[in-house]
Amino acid sequence: MSVTDSDPFERPAAVDVAHHAHLTGAFEPQREEVDVRDLEVIGELPSDLHGAYLRNGPNPRFDPIGTYVYPLDGDAMVHRVELGEGAAHYTNRFVRTPMVVAEEAAGHAIWPGVTDPYTPSADEVGPELAGTQRELPDINIVRHGGRLLAMAETTFPFGLRPDDLRTLGRDTCDGALAVGSTAHPKIDPTTGEMVLFNYLLEEPYLTWSVVGADGSAVREATPVAGVERSLMIHDMALTERYVVLMLCPLVFDIAAAMTGGSLLNWRPDDGTRIALIPRDGGKVRWVDHEAFWVWHFANAFEFEDGRVGVDYVEWPYPGGFAEEDRPCEGALVRVVIDPVSGRTSREVICDRDVEFPRIDDRRITRIHSTISTVGKTGGHSGGMDSLWFFDTETRSEKHWKPDGVTVGEPIFMPGDEHGYWGTIGTDVAAGQSWFFVLPGEAPESGPLAQVRLPIRVPSGLHGAWLPDPV
Repeated sequence: MSVTDSDPFERPAAVDVAHHAHLTGAFEPQREEVDVRDLEVIGELPSDLHGAYLRNGPNPRFDPIGTYVYPLDGDAMVHRVELGEGAAHYTNRFVRTPMVVAEEAAGHAIWPGVTDPYTPSADEVGPELAGTQRELPDINIVRHGGRLLAMAETTFPFGLRPDDLRTLGRDTCDGALAVGSTAHPKIDPTTGEMVLFNYLLEEPYLTWSVVGADGSAVREATPVAGVERSLMIHDMALTERYVVLMLCPLVFDIAAAMTGGSLLNWRPDDGTRIALIPRDGGKVRWVDHEAFWVWHFANAFEFEDGRVGVDYVEWPYPGGFAEEDRPCEGALVRVVIDPVSGRTSREVICDRDVEFPRIDDRRITRIHSTISTVGKTGGHSGGMDSLWFFDTETRSEKHWKPDGVTVGEPIFMPGDEHGYWGTIGTDVAAGQSWFFVLPGEAPESGPLAQVRLPIRVPSGLHGAWLPDPV
């Protein structure tokens, strides 16, 4: 149901779950919560690997009403796979926002999707929740400064108890997130600082802030000078000296939305602006570029001569938010920026359709050697069926494709002696999910171990490897 054909005061109809691409198949919601120890392992878990993999993702608690726009909608469910001493354990929990709690009491969905104008009344949900929209901390999971945070797109994260993943409530990180945060903060492994940003629908439109290694606010929300409108910006990158933001021309248009138009408009004639924000608080360096779209960064770093390299997945336009008569496929790209002259050079590392780029997080802000992504063995055809590993020095690539399994975002897991890649995969036909552990040096050789998960895990979004202690 769209804004143009709905009464904002009338409860929306149920979503046709059985025919919705992102509520069936690999995306079918999981409503069961479990804690299971000593899982079956095929192969052998590395003895030097100790920690937990956590992954977040959209998973509606009840069948949705109104609209369901993936990946913006869907309540958060966090999955944890703990590894150590050759054993594996699994836990999953819903992130219980006030909306989820109210719906559990009612036994059905009350709030529609974020693009639907309807909000519940005080008669239905009480005065505190009347007129509110669903909170959606369903995109990423971050541990920092003693906190475990389920991150949303552009609002407050929700804290979770590290021992059992139960919900603690909204968290502003000592005030550093007073205006909220997007889902992709970056943690500097050298300083221990967590740097984040947020976009807003009204002035100041774009802010950045810093949380210290101890969890205290080092820099409260600071406006980014030179931003005069509200843009959707999903991810960021970080170097030793700069916060890197790419302001692609996906513009919020409230006036159009109020008259039945689209809330987000793609305006390619405006081009993309790249912001290099000095972490010491200096003046922002702006670089203009022709229009492109980016969902996710792999990393950014600085060369010895001061130039900035940025590796990311580049799209010609944001599919789903713009309609154009050309394919929409993501390529792995490196842009090198000269902060002094403003000149840029662009190199395609791989034009294969890929997404969810990850590196060894210990290399964030520094030059790295390997980027892993989800990709397609069929080139630009078919589904995302495999993991791809790109050597940024030799520009070589290799991949691993499991038979009949849909794989999710890869994660690098450093052990005491070796490194490993991990991912959750699901055999949709069998209704069976696995956690795969691949050798870091030769991931194309296949898993050293595969952990049989006790329940089916829906396809989700982003995760983190948390070395012991968790």
